[in-house]
Amino acid sequence: MAKRSSSSIPVTLLTGFLGSGKTTLLNQLVRQPEMSRTLVVINEFGEIGLDHQLFSATDETQVMAMDSGCVCCTIRGDLAQTLRNATWRFAREGKRQFDRVIIETTGLADPAPIMHTLMTDERIATRYRLDGIVSIVDASHGQSTLNHHTEAVKQSAVADLLLITKSDLASPEEVSGLQARLSSINPGARQQRIINGEINARNLMGLGLLDADGLRSNPQRWLATHTATPPAFGAMQFSTAFNQQTSSFPGFAQGHTGSDRNRHDDHIRAHCFTLSTPIQRERFEAWLELMLSLMGDNMLRLKGILNIAGHNRPSVIHGVQHVFHPPMELDAWPDDDHRSRLVFITRDIPRESLESVMVAIT
Repeated sequence: MAKRSSSSIPVTLLTGFLGSGKTTLLNQLVRQPEMSRTLVVINEFGEIGLDHQLFSATDETQVMAMDSGCVCCTIRGDLAQTLRNATWRFAREGKRQFDRVIIETTGLADPAPIMHTLMTDERIATRYRLDGIVSIVDASHGQSTLNHHTEAVKQSAVADLLLITKSDLASPEEVSGLQARLSSINPGARQQRIINGEINARNLMGLGLLDADGLRSNPQRWLATHTATPPAFGAMQFSTAFNQQTSSFPGFAQGHTGSDRNRHDDHIRAHCFTLSTPIQRERFEAWLELMLSLMGDNMLRLKGILNIAGHNRPSVIHGVQHVFHPPMELDAWPDDDHRSRLVFITRDIPRESLESVMVAIT
């Protein structure tokens, strides 16, 4: 089990569909003291790059434009090379000149391959850590975008924070409808409305497993689960974000019927399992292999805190589609609740399929 590093550089992945307001947000963020000494990696797609010209950097902000293709596909290797070289390329007198990284993707980007790079490249994983995924959604065009572009749905599904822009240009009914739909796609993500990109930079920090200081772990917030006990399922307890009686996630829109929630069915579901007994390590490793073979790309994101038999400290697991980050052992349990908890965000995977594979580790 890997140990976490408190000296790793936090990385914020900023995504959102075309025209959602990513560049406007960046221009506001880098002028705030909390975002000083930030390396901004801007991905541009096309023969003529414009995003980095529209972005206004400050003296303490380092900017790199990557314009040889979409960061999620053709230049994924270039992104890895950029991050590997950044610590010496942006250095003075041998001292690194940035303390955090923001990667702005193109509007058409699938976030998963970028997350794979951060999780699987050993030279990157030892220096950087994913601090959070922020997805921007345009209130005036959000519903139409989600209807017609699967990339936008996936961007929303894997986000830790959903920022709703241009709400002043949409009716209250349009905004509330979009918020309800985003809650159904990703009930564990916090939502916040912003206008003209104005937001406190601190709201974008510490969205991952570690707090903003990089020292303290906060698995409860990272898992975004409710404290209520879900119903028993054999040796497990199970809840789903689409069952109002046992919802494990804050922010889920209550009071809607199932037909209303699925009127625009995005095929995305979020589920939470709680295991009351310690997990045998051999079974856990076999379960991981089974998950990789069965779920593949339809398992959009998996997060969990695990009680491994024979270990006094908890381990956390993070998976994105067919890639899993090596389990990482925390210094201590965050509270007296030592149950294992797993949160799945899936596409077109029936609840029964998840229940069947969960039996393997009980």
